[in-house]
Amino acid sequence: MRIGVIGLGLIGGSIFKNILENKKHEPVGISRTVNEFNVSNNYENLKECDLVFVCTPMNKTLEILDKLNCILDKKTVVTDVCSLKEFVSKKNYNYKFIPSHPMAGTEHSGWEYSFPDLFKGATWAITPREDTDKQDFELLKGVIEELGANVILTTPQEHDKAVALISHAPMLIAQALCKNIEDNRLAQNLASSGFRDTTRLALSNTEMANDMIVMNRENIKDVVKMLNSNIEKLFASDYKQEANNIKTFRQNLYE
Repeated sequence: MRIGVIGLGLIGGSIFKNILENKKHEPVGISRTVNEFNVSNNYENLKECDLVFVCTPMNKTLEILDKLNCILDKKTVVTDVCSLKEFVSKKNYNYKFIPSHPMAGTEHSGWEYSFPDLFKGATWAITPREDTDKQDFELLKGVIEELGANVILTTPQEHDKAVALISHAPMLIAQALCKNIEDNRLAQNLASSGFRDTTRLALSNTEMANDMIVMNRENIKDVVKMLNSNIEKLFASDYKQEANNIKTFRQNLYE
């Protein structure tokens, strides 16, 4: 199978390197900056692809999806990797579009930080459309599983609410925690592993972070309200018992 990957940053580069390493399929990369392997900036090279991953920044994705309309065969399956799914799900294309989102990444970005095992054991959400053919879905699911990820099905709306809870709001909170100590030199000098680990998401790619905050703002605001409510509940509770309950929940979450 011939698989195209547009955008060879952390996500796209890792998909490309995995396909290249496993040698089950032929990868075709589209990039303005990477000049090795089977990579170019010529979109016409995607014409014979069976599957195409669009891994460009979220604010460029709709433009790329429109561009592919004039290039790809109507039988080609296309997916994106955006961390929001509702905004890409509203338009129909000549090809077979199935939105998806890998829950994988690091605080780094770019081809140089991509690696073949990025998706090993990760969760990959797929939000099929009403017109998604089962055979096309199985093709996409099969390749994602070959990358090492586990597929979860959901709707665009539920996906965007969930990622606000576990990704977008935590990133915003990590940034706010950093701002808390901007003018406190003592706190900066005392900050150690706990603060470092809690604020890791503040290192996120700033273009990606901006897209998340701008495009998922209402869901993030709901999460912040929920967070404030839960903090007040913790203050008003038998804190030691609640802390133990939360500790157990956190331990079980990743077992």
